Amino acid sequence: MENRFHEKLDDSPVIAAVKNMDMLEAAVDSPCEIIFMLSGDIFNLSDAVKRAHEKEKMIFIHMDLIEGFSRDAVALRYINENIAPDGIISTKAGLIKIAREMGMLTVRRFFIIDSLSLDNAVNATIAEKSDAIEIMPGVMPKIIKKLKKKIKTPMIAGGLISEKEDVIGALQAGANGVSTTESSVWSL
Repeated sequence: MENRFHEKLDDSPVIAAVKNMDMLEAAVDSPCEIIFMLSGDIFNLSDAVKRAHEKEKMIFIHMDLIEGFSRDAVALRYINENIAPDGIISTKAGLIKIAREMGMLTVRRFFIIDSLSLDNAVNATIAEKSDAIEIMPGVMPKIIKKLKKKIKTPMIAGGLISEKEDVIGALQAGANGVSTTESSVWSL
């Protein structure tokens, strides 16, 4: 499954980030091959995953942002076995570790706000071996270049990506993909 994720990311580097259920249909119908669910709850996630899979899209659930589940091993096991997304996104190292042990794909999200958070992102990425990392904000080509020199893990730039130039800048700096809630960018 990891190879499929990397192939889809290579073929379609723009990721549809869905911040509410109203955006899901547009994401599923977009040319994006990967969807990041940034919202949802215990009642609608199963349907969201099913709709994405019907269109052969990969879908990742952001564990830190969904409602109705605790953020622990039991919730991850339930989500993995009953909702069956392709993977999860989280800022929490513990959730990433548990998900990897369950065989789930993982995207570790980092907020880069200073040199300490940059160093922490590098060290955690090397130690955790996530399938990809997402750095925020994604409109930092200089930081993307620095990270790319230090890590081999695929990198996704997210946050504040709102136009074509942002996508091009992040990809040229070395990001493997970009995630955005801006639906007008999904068709690039």
